[in-house]
Amino acid sequence: MSQHHNCPCTAQCVLQSALECIGGKWKLPVLCSLLANGASRYNELLHNVQGISNTMLSQTLKELERDRLILRQEYLEVPVRVEYDLSEQAKKLQPILMDLIQWRMENGSA
Repeated sequence: MSQHHNCPCTAQCVLQSALECIGGKWKLPVLCSLLANGASRYNELLHNVQGISNTMLSQTLKELERDRLILRQEYLEVPVRVEYDLSEQAKKLQPILMDLIQWRMENGSA
């Protein structure tokens, strides 16, 4: 009698959910910029993330904020100053991202 093992990815997969939070073309570059440079204003991110458009940066920041990976801090100044920073939850990704970098370096490029 054969046993069928269900892949954990067939139902509500936690790994799939995690990858959706950081997946896409621009989320990792934005997170890496914040990781490298600390709290940043919108235009700093636009400059640091090469190739991203205003529309995509705005959308990416909203998604990262929705998923609680970044914090948006608004300062009541004239003009209003807004800074984005990594949440504590996102800072926990650093060792995972470093492991991925190491894995890729050890296994060469595709």
